[in-house]
Amino acid sequence: MSESLQIGDQAPEFSAEVVGYDKSPIRLSELKGKKVVLYFYPKDDTPGCTRESCDFRDRLSDLVKAGVLVLGVSRDSADSHRKFREKYGLTFPLLSDPDGSISTSYGVLKEKNMYGRKSIGIERTTFLIDGNGTVRKIYPKVKVEGHVERIIQDLSQP
Repeated sequence: MSESLQIGDQAPEFSAEVVGYDKSPIRLSELKGKKVVLYFYPKDDTPGCTRESCDFRDRLSDLVKAGVLVLGVSRDSADSHRKFREKYGLTFPLLSDPDGSISTSYGVLKEKNMYGRKSIGIERTTFLIDGNGTVRKIYPKVKVEGHVERIIQDLSQP
């Protein structure tokens, strides 16, 4: 597992199959000049992940006005992402990370303990990456309620 990223670090390059974007695969280096909100979530169509994704959908126009491209990442397949996007009318790209390589490079793949069972999964985390590919803000262990609003407020800060 990767060491955790810090603010000011270069965001790790990635290449991923993308659902809902005109070019697939997508590479972070191809997004130079764009601010990116890269949010990692555990699983398509689960309560917290659905609420978070729908919040991004509902506030997408504010994020776009701030010059931001929103990308959601989970370990689900591209087919799962397609169904998730269609079911909830998500209007931003979702990246498929089935082998966990992107999640590992961003340090969000963690050991979880649920009901005494240990497993490896994504810890809900969001990164704000500037147009030069530098990590500008990290939101670890995201609580879904109010998360997107906090990002929008932070984007309005100089």
